[in-house]
Amino acid sequence: MAFVAYSASITALLPFNRIFSGGMGKKWNRLSPGYSARLRAGPSTLSRTSNFSSAAAGKAGGAPPLPQLSEADKTLPIYTWPHKKKPRVCILGGGFGGLYTALRLESLLWPEDKKPQVLLVDQSERFVFKPMLYELLSGEVDEWEIAPRFSELLANTGVEFLQDRVKLLHPFDHWGMNGHKQSSCGGTVLLESGLLIEYDWLVLALGAEAKLDVVPGALEFALTFSTLEDACRVDEKLKTLERTKFGKDSFIRVAVVGCGYSGVELAATISERLQDRGIVQAINVESTICPTAPTGNREAALKRVSDVEASGDATVIREGKDIAKHNSEKYVLELQPAEKGLESQNLEADLVLWTVGSKPLLPELEPCDKPHELPLNARGQAETDETLRVKGHPRIFALGDSASLRDSTGKLLPATAQVAFQQADFAGWNLWAAINHRPLLPFRFQNLGEMMTLGRNDAAISPSFVDGLTLEGPIGHAARKLAYLIRLPTEEHRFKVGLSWFAKSAVDSVALLQSTLTKVLSGS
Repeated sequence: MAFVAYSASITALLPFNRIFSGGMGKKWNRLSPGYSARLRAGPSTLSRTSNFSSAAAGKAGGAPPLPQLSEADKTLPIYTWPHKKKPRVCILGGGFGGLYTALRLESLLWPEDKKPQVLLVDQSERFVFKPMLYELLSGEVDEWEIAPRFSELLANTGVEFLQDRVKLLHPFDHWGMNGHKQSSCGGTVLLESGLLIEYDWLVLALGAEAKLDVVPGALEFALTFSTLEDACRVDEKLKTLERTKFGKDSFIRVAVVGCGYSGVELAATISERLQDRGIVQAINVESTICPTAPTGNREAALKRVSDVEASGDATVIREGKDIAKHNSEKYVLELQPAEKGLESQNLEADLVLWTVGSKPLLPELEPCDKPHELPLNARGQAETDETLRVKGHPRIFALGDSASLRDSTGKLLPATAQVAFQQADFAGWNLWAAINHRPLLPFRFQNLGEMMTLGRNDAAISPSFVDGLTLEGPIGHAARKLAYLIRLPTEEHRFKVGLSWFAKSAVDSVALLQSTLTKVLSGS
């Protein structure tokens, strides 16, 4: 089933209580030319802005002050590392960047006295293989396959895991490469539980979260799709709609904001799940979907967008008097045209999914009298050198969504799983090199190609090593799953998931064969 794409930006998202029109509007079935849109539905709550500051170096011309724990910090419970003399590596964030850095450190050969103690901190108890979250909605994978617990993945390693949130960061390494000669650590991390962690080396790999506060109503009424909790929440909402909207003329209307990879994959997956029971409408500010994707992937995605001209009467909506408190199960997206000559539109939706915009989850730095800022770009990512070390902080590495790094052409690297996965390999090696006083390697991103799911048994892959080649349909789907199977963490988990997927494939093949034989026999 095709989904509908609008070239638009959202001006407002709001719930409503009554519709005054002559019946239900017809299905929108084409990629409409240039709209710009915004959302509205009561005042949106802005997220807290971080104060990135810490202690600066000493007075001009004098020796730098010793980086000591403050009196307040001394009263906090301090994390106890198993060994007092071995290097202490604290990794914040357990996504592709953080977890795979920890596993890389574990795989390297170390001198016995220099093998680091590694602590991984994440707010969730599970690692999430985010590129396959869509398969949770289609039922192709089980939760344990793409979201295993950290405790299981790290069971046979020396890496310790701590489930907690990061509150404050206090680095000491801006006093020099090795800090002051009397410095006992590279800095401290304060967790929300009140636990204080002293570290020698720090890895920032905290990822990012959806940015909903740019459009009125989005924060209150739209659902995001970037975490396991998000996927479960969307799945439960769809199940509720599927139970309540079972009538012949009762369509389930889903609006997906954003037509990049995430938006298109989500729209295609839900469209296939709902079939004729639903209408999926995708909204984008660009005039085409997946504007940065390879041509083959974009063309494959466009095949899922119906090309029938849109028609139907406009729906007039009367809003509730107190929108912010209105408990409605339906929402309205107000769209403003981005091109002249186009009229504004209102789209009705039972579910609004948000896939555009993100903000890094970097922690605040402990405020001090004399600020020393982390270098951040306009998106709030830490600026790093080519070895992935944060500029001005040689004991801190940053990667994934937390890092701002440009390729050899000067283009900012995208915040994708592929980039984070490769950065983790370099971060692990460069930590080894730094601890062993060896030269660090500059990170060089190698684009292996791009993949996207378009539903059950349908995907598109454009490998970079074969110019112009795109694998589509069942072949692309099989190649994509195989590529992701290879990328799963730990050999043990890959083996378990591989067996599970093989068994499911065998069952599906037998069911397909039985269905085919039944049709043949009934026809004869």
